[in-house]
Amino acid sequence: MIIDEIRKELYRLQDEGYRDFQSKLIPTVPSELFIGVRTPDLRRLAKELSKRDDICEFLSSLPHKYFDENQLHAFTISGMRDLESCINELNKFLPFVDNWATCDQMSPKIFKKHKSELLVEIRRWIGSDCTYTVRFAIGMLMEHFLDEDFDISYLHIVANVKSEEYYIKMMVAWYFATALAKQYDAVLPFIEEKKLSTWTHNKAIQKAAESRRISMEKKEYLRTLKIKL
Repeated sequence: MIIDEIRKELYRLQDEGYRDFQSKLIPTVPSELFIGVRTPDLRRLAKELSKRDDICEFLSSLPHKYFDENQLHAFTISGMRDLESCINELNKFLPFVDNWATCDQMSPKIFKKHKSELLVEIRRWIGSDCTYTVRFAIGMLMEHFLDEDFDISYLHIVANVKSEEYYIKMMVAWYFATALAKQYDAVLPFIEEKKLSTWTHNKAIQKAAESRRISMEKKEYLRTLKIKL
């Protein structure tokens, strides 16, 4: 049974020191649910498993027990070469994602060739009630639509996300900080006109000020736009 095989292999690859370190970085997952497998090992295992005819058995066994199993699931989806299958598996898995690491490290390569189809899904995901589905949607906009496929309407999509969830607010801030680095002139009015919540506004400026891709002159101006609490 592939699920038993996978768990046995994960424990074979276990690094207890890494497990203890990793569990401190991801507070939304209980520490006892970390096995402690390093990311390169998980990626290699996902690549091997994706060739098996019974991989669907693992992908269907939701929810998984361990964080490492969720990571393995995310990396398996990320390597899928069929767009329809990738989206179907994403839609099944996203409601079970319970931490920022699994969310942020899941990045299907196939989306680079299917931006229009991805955008349709992003518009749907961003309206979800699930914290990490929304975070994933924003992450996909940040990864795929801040360069040659940028449109100012995408800034409005993210600015209109209203949530008190920390991991959503942080992703909105991260998105706008990255957008300032890549599309400064288009993004600046959103900061000047304070279109984000106070916390997210200030966090976006903070993260932008930490970026090496933004000039010192621009950073100094952005700091003057922080909202005093």
